[in-house]
Amino acid sequence: MTAQLHVIANTVTEIPFQDASMDIWDTKYRLKTKDGVAIDGTIDETYQRVAKALAEVEITEAKQKQYYKEFLWALRQGVIPAGRIISNAGALAHKPSTSTINCTVSGTIADSMDDILHKVHEAGLTLKAGCGIGYEFSTLRPKDAYVSGAGAYTSGPLSFMDIYDKMCFTVSSAGGRRGAQMATFDVAHPDVVEFIRAKREDGRLRQFNLSLLITSEFMQAVKNDLPWALSFPVTEKEVLLDKLDLQDSSTIVWRDVPSIENYILNEAGLVACKITKTIPARRLWDIIMSSTYDYAEPGFILIDKVNEMNNNWFCEKIRATNPCGEQPLPPYGSCLLGSINLTRFVKKPFTSEAYFDWDNYKKTIRIFTRMLDNVVEINGLPLEKQREEITSKRRHGMGYLGLGSTVTMLGMRYGDSHSVQFTEDVTKILAIEGWKEGLTLAKEKGAAPIMEQLFTVTTAMLHQRPEMITDGYKVGDTIAGKVLHAKYSRYMQQLAKEEPELVAELIETGARFTHHSSIAPTGTISLSLANNASNGIEPSFAHHYARNIIRQGKKSKEKIDVFSFELLAYREMVNPDAMPYSDNPAHQLPAYFIAADDVTPKQHVDIQAAAQRWIDSSISKTANVPTDFPYEDFKDIYQYAYDKGLKGCTTFRFNPEVFQGVLVKASDLENTTYQFTLEDGEIIELKGNEEIEYDGEIHSAANLFDALKEGYYGKL
Repeated sequence: MTAQLHVIANTVTEIPFQDASMDIWDTKYRLKTKDGVAIDGTIDETYQRVAKALAEVEITEAKQKQYYKEFLWALRQGVIPAGRIISNAGALAHKPSTSTINCTVSGTIADSMDDILHKVHEAGLTLKAGCGIGYEFSTLRPKDAYVSGAGAYTSGPLSFMDIYDKMCFTVSSAGGRRGAQMATFDVAHPDVVEFIRAKREDGRLRQFNLSLLITSEFMQAVKNDLPWALSFPVTEKEVLLDKLDLQDSSTIVWRDVPSIENYILNEAGLVACKITKTIPARRLWDIIMSSTYDYAEPGFILIDKVNEMNNNWFCEKIRATNPCGEQPLPPYGSCLLGSINLTRFVKKPFTSEAYFDWDNYKKTIRIFTRMLDNVVEINGLPLEKQREEITSKRRHGMGYLGLGSTVTMLGMRYGDSHSVQFTEDVTKILAIEGWKEGLTLAKEKGAAPIMEQLFTVTTAMLHQRPEMITDGYKVGDTIAGKVLHAKYSRYMQQLAKEEPELVAELIETGARFTHHSSIAPTGTISLSLANNASNGIEPSFAHHYARNIIRQGKKSKEKIDVFSFELLAYREMVNPDAMPYSDNPAHQLPAYFIAADDVTPKQHVDIQAAAQRWIDSSISKTANVPTDFPYEDFKDIYQYAYDKGLKGCTTFRFNPEVFQGVLVKASDLENTTYQFTLEDGEIIELKGNEEIEYDGEIHSAANLFDALKEGYYGKL
């Protein structure tokens, strides 16, 4: 008789990759020739390629060799640059027109046909290079507004969004990646309700994520049950033709808008806007909330908080974000991303002696900061204005992934007080170590160019930062960017309370970059290179579930089974028979093995708030709620997020009448019935997880239903 031997993993780094993880690496990140021949033989060879490309940015051969070793160590330790870097760094000979940058925002779209189409062209080039892109569309006049030059009435912003949507679908992004877009829209625009409801039409705007720009003024109107004016800026010509009285508050409201050209400004820099309609703020709030409850969109960007906390408050007005919302950016703004896999720092997991290796974590942050800073030199962005933005400010967004998996491996329940404190601690150290390295790099290589640029003090500046008046500044004075950045940004003022000497040196020297941190959703890099550690800041969606992926040549999405990393680790290190939802006591998991649906919405917000305090950009986070979650309780989530000072909030409730989502629990598919009408009129019913043969291929019923309903069948 031959004994079956099973090697017990002693550390988390020894957990074997699951098939789904290797498959995603092979299809998305592994470098291949145009004929599909693999150049990266293993994941470690992918790391070697990336480390070499980033180390070659260093100016001497000695430093190139030194930092190749350090960068490769960090990659093996658990740093994961964002997908565009992993896919495209060191791949110039095979993919010469691709970028290493994940995040961009379009230039402001002016209210003219010429500029609308010009920005479509720029967006097409950006998407072709593999970048995601965000736009604000509330700069365009509302539907049925008169266009004097054309002698006709406009079809409104939503119709032009359709053009961008079709363009994105047509331009397949580099590296086998579909284009990703974000559309933002002001909550005071006359077409705001149409924007909120835009995706209710099957197949419309499916290449977009949608988010509303929510102002503090609107939130106060909701709280106090006040009327809310919908409005759009007016030109001097329109004031004369329509005989508008700029002092009449029933027809004119003065607001802060992104584009001031050709519009009328008052002394405070606000623009005259004509009121087209007034509705109760709470009525609009209910429209937003009901859409979010049923359709998971629009998202919720608290734009005043974004601008208040922006490190570049003195030279930027942010109105849009990257497609997932973690990077609010100015016009033509760009940002590169990277995440640290927190699970790699857990020692003695699932035991009473479990602990987090803070020393190695700090070392990793410092090395990774230099790695990401080097990416700026090989950005590959297609537009000159994008390149100018990233080289003058050198923004990057370092974050982490695997937070949910990590707290589970440490024996905590995601969302409890211990996990909230751990979240704050791990994020605070990410910030402090990153800014320390930002100072070191500035001394070695020079500060970001914007730090040495001189800015003229304006009335608006003094209004936003009255402490500058106390410090003796007056209108017309000049002041260096490094002082405005490190001394007067609200985020750096907060950092100074913890690290006063560090910030004092940053005021004197300037930082190597203006922004250091953001937390991305990390979906595919978590599943592939992190062996399905939990996405970004999230808990694990579930511990055994299905993920819908786009497979080249397949006419609908493919459902693949995946396991959470913590479940894989537990099965390797503790109990090989363990499974979620088991009725067998010998196979059951500890009580701290919870998933997204076990976390209350307020706990989701508490975790996000703990991290946001130390993240200088923003965070992509979704509060998953059960299908039967009460609507009135759901509405409170967003108010709570506002009160906690978040920059944004997104929720997801499984609603199969609308869509499945990317991540799907087996129980949801099992409990959902899909109807198909055949050519002869016969109706068949199938559960979501049943397989069906159609058009010569095998599909899950749920994925086939979505593909046919949404109109993307055969077009992936």
